[in-house]
Amino acid sequence: MSDTNTRSSLVIVANRLPVTRASSDDRWETSPGGVVSALSSALVRRDGTWVGWTGTIDDDPGSFTHDGMHLEPVALSDVDVEYFYEGMSNATLWPLFHDAIRPPIIDERWWLNYVDVNRRFAERTARVAPPGATTWIHDYQLMLTPAMLRELRPDLRIGFFLHIPFPPIELFDRLPWKVDLLEGMLGADLIGMQRQGGVENVLTASERHLDATIDDGVVLGGRRIRVETHPVSIDVDAVLELADRPKIERDMAALRSRLGDPDVVLLGVDRLDYTKGIDARLESLYDLLDSGRLDPESTVFVQVAVPSREGVEEYTEIRESIRRLVGSINGRFGRLGAPVVHYLEQSLDLAQLVVLYRIADVMLVTPWRDGMNLVAKEYIASRLDGSGTLVLSEFAGAAEALTEALLVNPYDTIALRDVIVKAAAMTDGDRAEVRRRMAALRNEVRTHDVHAWVNGFLESLDAETTHE
Repeated sequence: MSDTNTRSSLVIVANRLPVTRASSDDRWETSPGGVVSALSSALVRRDGTWVGWTGTIDDDPGSFTHDGMHLEPVALSDVDVEYFYEGMSNATLWPLFHDAIRPPIIDERWWLNYVDVNRRFAERTARVAPPGATTWIHDYQLMLTPAMLRELRPDLRIGFFLHIPFPPIELFDRLPWKVDLLEGMLGADLIGMQRQGGVENVLTASERHLDATIDDGVVLGGRRIRVETHPVSIDVDAVLELADRPKIERDMAALRSRLGDPDVVLLGVDRLDYTKGIDARLESLYDLLDSGRLDPESTVFVQVAVPSREGVEEYTEIRESIRRLVGSINGRFGRLGAPVVHYLEQSLDLAQLVVLYRIADVMLVTPWRDGMNLVAKEYIASRLDGSGTLVLSEFAGAAEALTEALLVNPYDTIALRDVIVKAAAMTDGDRAEVRRRMAALRNEVRTHDVHAWVNGFLESLDAETTHE
């Protein structure tokens, strides 16, 4: 049963709480990001509770309230972080669900710990959720939690949202625990996916491995589980407010000047991850400069790579590869005091990113595979003057809606080089076409912002659940 002093009608369950410690004096700050902001707003409106880890090993501050949210920490030990988080979640599920770009590691110790941590999340949620509450569980770290929670609290309405792609069955079948993961997700009443391909992959796997009936969802054990697309988005108003500040205009002019007032600014903003295709992007740039299709004296490329999972071997390798490519390009094509590639391996806040988005004539978003990619949407929202060209991988979830971007298959190196040249040429060439495309993209992002995502998922989850 739920704790008697809890009154929330909405419970968010995620690997991380929406706060970070501000300093050693136990103050908390709300984590940045539009998704956290939108979910937090929904929680406050519904007097809600968020269950998650603080991000610090063995940290158990007990229940507390921050900015109107009731927060319920789940403590993780150093073994939990190694096995559940770095191991099963990020060295097994992450690479496998991203097309096995890197081989997933199969380790039974990791799996057993993953089961244990998911159970602890389910038990904590079961204790704090009031009767009949709506519960929204998030992402690949907690794929077992929906079924565990349903067993403990069958009165709850349970939603699950996967922020990363769900793989085709040929890849999913590699997992020894595929049935457990499917059954875990299907403990929900509603499963949300970023794009239709993920929905179809879940339905196919359920039909094959669980002998489920596929009929407007998955019918299993007398229940119909709906599997729907609910693409996540950004806080458009927050981006617009920043982009329209006079200080941003001044910072834009100063930055473009420091870059040498180039004719074309290309921009990439990515987490430093092997799924993002930063290395292929740089290799294409090298070839274009070498062939003379791009002019190193009039073109500048800014690449921001946000550090990620430092110390993990695969991430160390991709970091070193990118640094070598940057060095090769600047050593061959740069001039004294005027590098072609400006490389930042650091985190930037949204205001700093908006300055970059505003000066970038071309945004390059070319991951090998991405659940959504919100950078593409932030770039679009920031383009107040209606200019700018987005080059977008067709394997990013955002490509399903952002059809007026210049879509490209990043595995096709010729096509990738061609589309970069086309986008650069459009800057001073077909400006009417640039504005037509950007107007359509801005309308799409404005209409389907992060608040529409939250409201759409919760409205669907709160709808009457069908029992067979």
